[in-house]
Amino acid sequence: MSTEAEEWGKQLRLAGYKLTRQRRAVLAVIAAGETHLSPAEVYDQARIACPDLGLTTVYRTLEILSELGLVRRVHLEKGCHSFASASGGHSHHLICNKCGEVIEFEGCDLSPLLERVAQRTGFVIEAHWLELFGTCPACQRVSENSPQRHQDTKK
Repeated sequence: MSTEAEEWGKQLRLAGYKLTRQRRAVLAVIAAGETHLSPAEVYDQARIACPDLGLTTVYRTLEILSELGLVRRVHLEKGCHSFASASGGHSHHLICNKCGEVIEFEGCDLSPLLERVAQRTGFVIEAHWLELFGTCPACQRVSENSPQRHQDTKK
């Protein structure tokens, strides 16, 4: 297990949760992920190390990690979520409303806004996540050329 996954395991135990073999497998997958993963993707990857893992355990573990601030939810269309490590303090995503593609982007020029918000509200801002919703270039092209959506071609 990675250092991050080990730290999360300590946080779970400190919060009163058991660190089962199944939860360790989920922690290892999320900590190793370079991008966001859906619960089904976490389940598929974690089952390699822990074949008796249940999908309900994945959902419960992700919810606990989210409540503890260790992972962040990436909101997708139709109420679906994917999850990623919350380390680093901020993240930025472009999310296509048509096909659900999520692209992480770099660059953060929000410092002036964050300072104004902190001054107006009295909050000490420790982290932020930015999600921008719109239509990806592929879906724009498909919309221009036919009534069929890019989503149909991704299946």
